Amino acid sequence: MQNLLMNKPCWLIASLAVVGFTGGISAGCKKKPDDGGGSTPGSGTATGGATAPSGGPVTLNASGATFQQAAQEVTIEAFTKANKHIKVNYGAGGSGKGRQDFADQVVDFACSDAPYKEADVGKVKGGEFFYIPNVLGAITVSYNAGVDKLQLSPETIAKIFQREIKTWNDPAIAADNPGAKLPATGIVVARRSDGSGTTENFTKFLEGAAPTAWKLKSGSTVEWPVDTQAGNGNGGVAQIVKSTPGAIGYVDLSDAKASQLKYAAVKNPAGKYVEPTAASVTAAGDGIEVKDNLVFTALNAKGDAAYPITAQSWCMTYAKQADKAKGEAIKAYFKFMLTDAQALLPEIDFAPIPKSLQERALAQVDKIQTP
Repeated sequence: MQNLLMNKPCWLIASLAVVGFTGGISAGCKKKPDDGGGSTPGSGTATGGATAPSGGPVTLNASGATFQQAAQEVTIEAFTKANKHIKVNYGAGGSGKGRQDFADQVVDFACSDAPYKEADVGKVKGGEFFYIPNVLGAITVSYNAGVDKLQLSPETIAKIFQREIKTWNDPAIAADNPGAKLPATGIVVARRSDGSGTTENFTKFLEGAAPTAWKLKSGSTVEWPVDTQAGNGNGGVAQIVKSTPGAIGYVDLSDAKASQLKYAAVKNPAGKYVEPTAASVTAAGDGIEVKDNLVFTALNAKGDAAYPITAQSWCMTYAKQADKAKGEAIKAYFKFMLTDAQALLPEIDFAPIPKSLQERALAQVDKIQTP
């Protein structure tokens, strides 16, 4: 956690301190620009009934997406410092593992960047469950090519990751970057080794944005070319990119920035090359269409300012809880995640979910039944 919050704004460190987290890391934090006053985001005020009722010790175990790991870490720190009798453990083993753990009832809740396939919903042993959306974030196309600025179209990205483009000075990359000095370095493709929601969203982006170029279909795993390099989790892919000259990989923005990677501006449906930022992710979230079960996609969103590889993530919880104390703790944690914790997300390079979706998600949490 200390590494995660180093060089973050002082107001964020202070806001976590309000709920009991200090961690000895206030030195070197960045000052928040003067915004003319106002309240401190994430101050620990339990809006929406986010503070759990007092009681005996409760432990919640969860697993799932590495994409939202940083968001979970910040949320857990703030929540558990305010609710000392509740401990929340989050194992970031990938969306696929999270979905399987949840289906097998070996965790109390799980998080995933992709919903279950329709054929797998009936295999979830705990019965009816809710998708609770909690975060939007960018999947970057991160690279290590000796080029400070790079912009890429979906067609070019598709051909790079299919190993049809193998050098950085390929004419297709040059066409996306007129006037740029591109090296003749060979391209090394880094991708996930585990069942991954980040992989599913990245490949769905290519399937939708470059349908004639992309041939590998989409899914939490795909048949990558044999000469690609595999890393476990977003952090594993980031490490390959950072340590390998010529490498390129898809990495969530938080991990890309933590590893000090360079990442490309990507051409969106409006024809604009847009860099991944919290603001461009928010712009993508403004145009989403949400189903009744709160499943949606933010990929290839309309709008000049929208970053096209914007992914969404959910946490899943059972509609009927078998244990009263755990059920009440889950409701409290999810409400906190949807309210106070949303203000912390931009400072770790994620975007809050839209207000209208937040309200619908809170209504779902209210439907969770406890004995």
